[in-house]
Amino acid sequence: MDLRRFGFILLIIIVLFGLVVFIGQVKSPPIVIITSMMATTIAVATPLTLGALAGVFCERAGVVNIGIEGMMLSSAFFGWLSAIYMFHVFGFPVGVSIWTGVLFAILSGMLMGLLLAVLSITYKVDQIIGGTVINILAVGLTGFLNRQLFFGRGSVFGGNVPNSPGVLPTLHVPVTEIFSPLCHSAECLQVVTSINKVFDQKPVAISAILLVFIAHYILFYTRWGLRARAVGEHPKAADTVGINVFKMRYASVIIGGGLAGLAGAYFTIESVPSFEPLLTNGRGFISLAAMIFGNWTPIGAWTAALVFGASQALNINMQLFRDVIPPQLAILQQSYVVGLIPYILTMIILTGIIGRTTPPAADGVPYEK
Repeated sequence: MDLRRFGFILLIIIVLFGLVVFIGQVKSPPIVIITSMMATTIAVATPLTLGALAGVFCERAGVVNIGIEGMMLSSAFFGWLSAIYMFHVFGFPVGVSIWTGVLFAILSGMLMGLLLAVLSITYKVDQIIGGTVINILAVGLTGFLNRQLFFGRGSVFGGNVPNSPGVLPTLHVPVTEIFSPLCHSAECLQVVTSINKVFDQKPVAISAILLVFIAHYILFYTRWGLRARAVGEHPKAADTVGINVFKMRYASVIIGGGLAGLAGAYFTIESVPSFEPLLTNGRGFISLAAMIFGNWTPIGAWTAALVFGASQALNINMQLFRDVIPPQLAILQQSYVVGLIPYILTMIILTGIIGRTTPPAADGVPYEK
């Protein structure tokens, strides 16, 4: 049996086990539990999807990017910081402040991508070391600025973190309004309402799904995508036919940084309107695992991100329905036990379950003209 298929089957067994526990104990219809898992999976897989897409763009052009974690973290901080400044200092409306935060998060990611490009492409620093520099810089910079701006003496806001302008609103899809007139029982209405939760997602989550298909089209059906893949597979041949290898790699890494920046915006502008040091909590590295598991393709990376997202959603839903878990499985009521699943799954995948994956031929290789 193919190892990748075995990995998917193993994950499905884990998720179904959790669902069986819930469905067997909860009096609500099974669809309520399933839709809760689906809605949560889509939401928590958002930063993983965007981070994996960032890795796809970089590595398809031949630049290894292990700095996704740092790009996410710095973007989460600067997006949140700009939203607060726009709201409290400059007096902009809530909506303008929040969307400005998203824009600054993307720009922060692009700047980090530019730094990685300068180190890896212009100065030909080892790309693993360059990504490590990004991660260390993000941890130190965001931690220092967070203390100095909000908690230090004489800080801008007097030592207190001001209230955030809020988070991005949920985009409501009127599934319930459309189908509820067709329901003639309370159970039917409950099912329709539960299904509606799957479609009610926030802007960054929806944009992540759209960007998967946009990225797939750009990389595999446009001239630019062909050139980007060419410089990642055989840069000398690409250079021979007139493709500027350095420009293509710069553009790809900066685009990847922007995608990682949008992932950072998810943490502080779409999910929780606050910042804490090390907020991303390893999501950038899980994104890399998703990219590898997806064989360096946007749709494959998205599928893998949903796999990891499902494992995190299982943890969340275990907590939501902890009161109905049978006594013999009481250990599953402990959040730290089920919370280990995404990280254990990452280690398992990276140690062999990914099967046969083929990275771009020139991935991680500096180009000498």
